[in-house]
Amino acid sequence: MRVLGIDPGLAIVGFGVVDYSRRTPVHVRHGVIRTPANTPLPSRLLTIFEDFTELVETFKPDALAIEQLFFQKNVNTALPVAHSRGVVLMAAQRYGLSVAEYSPQQVKSTVTGYGAAEKAQVMEMTRTLLKLKAMPRPDDAADALAVAICHCYAGRVIS
Repeated sequence: MRVLGIDPGLAIVGFGVVDYSRRTPVHVRHGVIRTPANTPLPSRLLTIFEDFTELVETFKPDALAIEQLFFQKNVNTALPVAHSRGVVLMAAQRYGLSVAEYSPQQVKSTVTGYGAAEKAQVMEMTRTLLKLKAMPRPDDAADALAVAICHCYAGRVIS
């Protein structure tokens, strides 16, 4: 099974592609989709859509794993991320991908065994589980790989 993990955002969308077989996640690729600041929202969303569809066409994932929207107090920061998630979810539906959403706590718990793990712990376990020599960078891509790993081990589909 090939999983495309997504860490949604408006300025930066992290992605991580992981193959899962024989109970082992294997790193395929990771990176980010960037949208320039001071660009109108519709243009930024179009960039995310086009780059995401290119990822799907290139890597042909079986499933999309995406981090759920999380915000504490500032709705203004959550709204742009919600727009980005919506574009990704719509494109995934268009390609017929199965979709699973995971909370940050689920990702941390699955990857490290502790739902309140620090970011550094999650990144280190992601590197270890994928047998990478270096820490995946940038952080958004590492987070997306962690989401993909979470799906490999938890694997609940919602679409």
